[in-house]
Amino acid sequence: MLASAGPREGCALLLGQRLGDVWRLDWVWPCCNVWPVPDERCRHFAIDPREQLLAQKWGRQRGLELLGSAHSHPTSEAVPSAHDRRLSALPALMVILGGGSQDQVPAQARPLLGWWIPEPPARPQRLPWTMES
Repeated sequence: MLASAGPREGCALLLGQRLGDVWRLDWVWPCCNVWPVPDERCRHFAIDPREQLLAQKWGRQRGLELLGSAHSHPTSEAVPSAHDRRLSALPALMVILGGGSQDQVPAQARPLLGWWIPEPPARPQRLPWTMES
């Protein structure tokens, strides 16, 4: 889902439904990392605004809305960085695939963590979650 070629950060949009206090993730929309400096794509990601508009239009047609984003941390923990938090439209859901070098640890063995990113000054909260097939 979020693994990318080489040590680059992969990224995606999260579409779903807000059901009262429960946010249900229904769809992961893979995106290209278009961070403007290619050599920095191992530490940063940017989602093409055209992809975001297309995902939002597709989701609206199905009763879904943009809940947040997902991305990988190829060489670090699956914890939202200060940069990740600054670039999020808050509040938001964030999913991060982390855990070390892709050459040493296969994607399926790396942690995939969900986070609630609230408005500052509140800190990100790790979410208990389940994946249904």
